Amino acid sequence: MRRTIDWTGGAIEIIDQCALPGEYRTLILRTVDELIDAIQRLAVRGAPALGAAGALGVALAARSGSADVVAEAEKVAKSRPTAVNLSWGVARALAKLPGGADAVLAEALAILDEDERLNHEASGHAAELVLRECGRKPVRLLTHCNAGRLATVSWGSALGVVWHLHARGLVESVLVDETRPLLQGARLTAWELAEAGVPYRVQPDSAAASAMARGMVDCVLVGADRIAANGDVANKIGTYGLAIAAAHHRIPFVVVAPSSTVDESLPTGADIVIEERAAEEITHAAGSPVTPPGSAVFNPAFDVTPAALITAVVTEHGVRAP
Repeated sequence: MRRTIDWTGGAIEIIDQCALPGEYRTLILRTVDELIDAIQRLAVRGAPALGAAGALGVALAARSGSADVVAEAEKVAKSRPTAVNLSWGVARALAKLPGGADAVLAEALAILDEDERLNHEASGHAAELVLRECGRKPVRLLTHCNAGRLATVSWGSALGVVWHLHARGLVESVLVDETRPLLQGARLTAWELAEAGVPYRVQPDSAAASAMARGMVDCVLVGADRIAANGDVANKIGTYGLAIAAAHHRIPFVVVAPSSTVDESLPTGADIVIEERAAEEITHAAGSPVTPPGSAVFNPAFDVTPAALITAVVTEHGVRAP
């Protein structure tokens, strides 16, 4: 399985997630500015993958002979504010700068290897939790956004649970929220599920509560971009509404993420900075306007789900119930 992000020939290589599902292609990023552009337009995205991108960005700056590697690293760390993994990856690689560029690159490559292993472990713990909550039978799952291998270095976090269960013949079906406004569910999660041969259906985000009411969902699985110390979770916009609906219908709501996503410096989710995206993501579709000219837009990329609505947060260390 090709990694979503990797180091190749002295540069960063990523799967271009803006091109999927119509075209599978990779991009070679040779400068920090190229990396920042890829991060901001979501050619590389997903909290764990951003952690790897942050570390590799520091390696890129260190090996380029930049006069101020720290300043370049800070630019990368600030390119998206909500996902803590980005700044975490930058800080971890930057700590090796006194040892030289090779030491920085070695740390970045170690982060890539760890991410693959830790997400496999976290999703394995979560798969067992799902079976305890839902019974050891083929389950019907609901996902939001993309928390598969495309959101990580490889394997996946929340969608990694599906891979574990599918290998054991324990996935009946997956309902995939399309995930407005950029359709990471319809474009990316559906692509991963189709590639793996897992039965799925794409649905409008607004259909999720109705699907729960009709008894079509056994468990909701999502990833996370930042987890506060009290267990509040920032994830793709729409996650909070899903959690409310799941709580009403008494459906388990499980968050799966590596422990690098936990930010113990923030007491609650109220302290998480929420990124707001460009208005054009709402006012236009496929380049064509879909709203009246001059329409004002509220377009947060994430929302915060209170810990009280979450059945469990699962990391490589196991199950953490709020």
